[in-house]
Amino acid sequence: QVQLVESGGGLVQPGGSLRLTCAASRSISSIYYMGWYRQAPEKQRELVARITVSGSTIYAEFVKGRFTISRDNAKNTVYLQMKSLKPEDTGVYYCNEGLNPPDFGPWGQGTQVTVSS
Repeated sequence: QVQLVESGGGLVQPGGSLRLTCAASRSISSIYYMGWYRQAPEKQRELVARITVSGSTIYAEFVKGRFTISRDNAKNTVYLQMKSLKPEDTGVYYCNEGLNPPDFGPWGQGTQVTVSS
């Protein structure tokens, strides 16, 4: 299983932007699905966006048009560009491989995103 380290979070005002980075411990070129997830306080972890090895993407309804997931297989990295951030986007953001829970690797520490004025 691949080890993943998320970074790039922080405190941002509503309407602001952040770019999250997920660095993998090994090549991700053979990992078909990579995804970003988030967990808001007192809520369950939920899918934000997912990308296939060929670049096909899906997004949760609540981020469509605002977030963009991408991956650089040569750099073993997955990105999440977030814009027009809202307070409800606040949470800890994680990345992981796979499509369903049995395929997930170990969860990393995540990166905290706080959207507040």
